[in-house]
Amino acid sequence: MFRTLYRTVIGPDRTRVLTKALGRLRVPALAALIIYAFVWAVVGSVKYVGQSDSDGWWVAIFVLTLAPYVLLIWSPLYAWRVAAAGLYFVSLLLAGEGAAPFQYWTSVPLLVAVAAFYSGPIVTTVTLISMALIPLVERQEATWAFAVPMITAAVYFFGARGRAERELEEERGSKAALEERARIAREMHDVVAHHMSMVVVRCETAPYRLKGLNEEAEKEFAELGQAAREAITDMQRLLGVLRTNGAEPEREPQPGISRIPELARPGDEAEVDVDDVPEAVGLTAYRIVQEALTNATRHAPGSKASVHLHKNEGQLDVLVVNTAGGPSMGGGSGQGLVGMRERVAVHGGTLTVKSTEDGGFLVRARIPLGDK
Repeated sequence: MFRTLYRTVIGPDRTRVLTKALGRLRVPALAALIIYAFVWAVVGSVKYVGQSDSDGWWVAIFVLTLAPYVLLIWSPLYAWRVAAAGLYFVSLLLAGEGAAPFQYWTSVPLLVAVAAFYSGPIVTTVTLISMALIPLVERQEATWAFAVPMITAAVYFFGARGRAERELEEERGSKAALEERARIAREMHDVVAHHMSMVVVRCETAPYRLKGLNEEAEKEFAELGQAAREAITDMQRLLGVLRTNGAEPEREPQPGISRIPELARPGDEAEVDVDDVPEAVGLTAYRIVQEALTNATRHAPGSKASVHLHKNEGQLDVLVVNTAGGPSMGGGSGQGLVGMRERVAVHGGTLTVKSTEDGGFLVRARIPLGDK
């Protein structure tokens, strides 16, 4: 209970849920809400100035009415907090006739925003606090207090489907990230196993390649080779845990940077101005280009793409840009960008994805090369 109260009244809110829910309509919707609040801020200020004992406090009414709607851009919960904190103060200033209707119309959209997008415990807490504040505002009668739970309950249940869909989407995103990490681990196993195999070979052949090794040195090389073999065995066991049910082990070697030109479609441009990179980095670059071109084929059929890879200040710069194409054919898991981000994050790099001015799409990954 106290945790919910803290989250509602004091705790941070990083959901940006209203912006996510509105999608492309967020700019006109938020603009309309701010205009709505601006009109009521002017109404409240004019009403206060019209009182016989008015002074400069009309500015406070204007700010306390408009500010919550500006905060809706970041968080409906923040907006409600500011409105609730200023509710009693504004009611004192607008003590004359017409104060209550003014506050009804400025409070309802904020309650609706909270009820539509937040969890049941938070909505319940907001409802109870709002009901408790209303008798302080309406000192003679508090009929509005009984309307608050009706409004929040109706909006909450109406928005239940939307909340469930958003939670499902977040769950899918988390599952996709975990699946991609497992796939990365399986692919990295091949890269690491290759290096460990080289260690085994060099340790076992050291007595034949290096003349004059004493018995103690030969024993050291033998122990290192045995440790490397055990590490390979342990990695194979780990790979079995990561492999999903029914998945067949991969027999082909993992692709690298040298095979990126093979991904180019007819009409595409591929420029790979680098060949000396760690195998793990080359594999990541290959998968990013592969995913970017697959997305271009699926979501912009008929488009042309350019692929450029080069070294830049100790990093591998991978740039894939496709032009605008035909209507999207849909399909796919919708988690391709998640996979790219996970792969780049393994190396501590950065990924940039955005639309271009001509209607195309850009994917750019910067992957640190370490000491290579």
